[in-house]
Amino acid sequence: MELLRFSAFWCGTILFGSILLQQTEAFIIKMKRLCKFCDVRATTCTGKGSCKVECNITSICPHDDDVCVSIWRRKVDNITFDTVCHNPAQKLYGLVLEDYNNSKCEMKERKGMGSEFFICSCSEDECNERIFFNSNKDSPVVEVILVSLVPLLVMAVVVITSFYCYRVYRQRQASSRRKKGPPLDFSDGRAIMIDDERSDSSSTLANNLNHNTELLPIELDVQVGKGRFAEVYKAKLKQGSAVSEEQGFETVAVKIFSYEEYASWKNEKDIFSDADLRHENVLHFLTAEERKVQRQYWLITAYHPRGNLQEYLSHHIISWQDLRVLGSSLACGVAHLHSDHTSCGRYKVAIAHRDIKSSNILVKSDLTCCLCDFGLALRLDSNLSVDELANSGQVGTARYMAPEVLESRINLENIESFKQADVYSMALVLWEIISRCSAIGEVKEYEPPFGNLREHPCVESMKDSVLRDRGRPEIPNSWINHTGIQMVCASIDDCWDHDPEARLTAQCVAERFDDMEYLDKLSDRSDSEEKIPEEIFVVDEK
Repeated sequence: MELLRFSAFWCGTILFGSILLQQTEAFIIKMKRLCKFCDVRATTCTGKGSCKVECNITSICPHDDDVCVSIWRRKVDNITFDTVCHNPAQKLYGLVLEDYNNSKCEMKERKGMGSEFFICSCSEDECNERIFFNSNKDSPVVEVILVSLVPLLVMAVVVITSFYCYRVYRQRQASSRRKKGPPLDFSDGRAIMIDDERSDSSSTLANNLNHNTELLPIELDVQVGKGRFAEVYKAKLKQGSAVSEEQGFETVAVKIFSYEEYASWKNEKDIFSDADLRHENVLHFLTAEERKVQRQYWLITAYHPRGNLQEYLSHHIISWQDLRVLGSSLACGVAHLHSDHTSCGRYKVAIAHRDIKSSNILVKSDLTCCLCDFGLALRLDSNLSVDELANSGQVGTARYMAPEVLESRINLENIESFKQADVYSMALVLWEIISRCSAIGEVKEYEPPFGNLREHPCVESMKDSVLRDRGRPEIPNSWINHTGIQMVCASIDDCWDHDPEARLTAQCVAERFDDMEYLDKLSDRSDSEEKIPEEIFVVDEK
């Protein structure tokens, strides 16, 4: 009997313990899903970093599979939070919950919800109380972009470094050859233009000089010219400077602009800074500087002691040979400006000078011409609009202005129009050169074109002469007695035609001069025949 009671006691104890254990386990299972559970409430969370939801109600989720969810919305200035328990097998607001097996509630944006809408889900107790906005949600895209670009950047650095080292090597090689070679005539700006092999490194050197941070040690000597915008000085480049050592320039020309003429200085500097401008018939440019102490802007170039063409013609009567050299080099310089390719065939931007006149042309020691003063020059970029070309205005010197420029009717639709205006001005300069040539017979004192007008005629006076009267400088019959002069005069007549489209190109004029070489012999023969009677007369007197 006692055994039965003992057995019944233990069975009851085990059964009671089992029931108690099951209830405890059920209670524990239910307690796993404790979530913040509040209706839609306003919040101050800005949607950046991490935020704590403003909900003080903790709820036991009704189903074992429920997870904690937080929703953040922003519509205009209204920002709200919404915290719930939800079964991930079912959609919430039409959305399938993702990443709910996390211990943290990480917000993800969902589009097309009518407002800025972020949602997160997690499966730990009250895990939806603190939510996290992923500030690096685009990081995978960024990483892909970076991974794709890094090889390209490395390759670019390698190429640029290799190119730089090659250029430095070429410059040093060129510099060593200069030091070993014979002395050079630097007054004519030939220091950089030695041979074709060294032209690339020379261009680089010239461009590097354009960006000097230190001012060159220059001592001004005497004023040699003065224009509308600047004064020109002969100057000495002190020994030991980078330019003096590497290029050999000792005497240079310095064109000085006041602070008020910044625009003119900048335009000329920008034109000169183009390495493709470099040519034997264009003034050789060294560097540009801003002299803050003197409140001046400087352009430093090669110096040519013969001065400008107008001064040279005023003091010298030239031979036919001199005329051919001066005229040919002038046409070659203008042709180079107007060309859209360099002599080696590389593309370049054409340039219109827009102020060609004898005082803007320098005479070098070999009697060739070089163009200078690019303050009004215009780069004829094909991308320039008609409005940009129109804003360039009516510029130049009235005496040398083409008819269409005087009339302000230049064809802006065609950039060739600016070249045609330059060719008209060049024709007037060629006329000046012929007027001082001994081959025409009697040579009068130097006079500029339209010498019957005052020293600085205005635009209206030139309109009367050029447009109304269709006047041009006179070409006397005596000039065309010389075959070569006759050919040059024919070219001049074609170049100053009233119709811009009918004018020759500068390249065509240069080619015509090249065809005149055989006339040198004719000219020499003519000169020798004139000297024979004089020699006989001298003998008879003796």
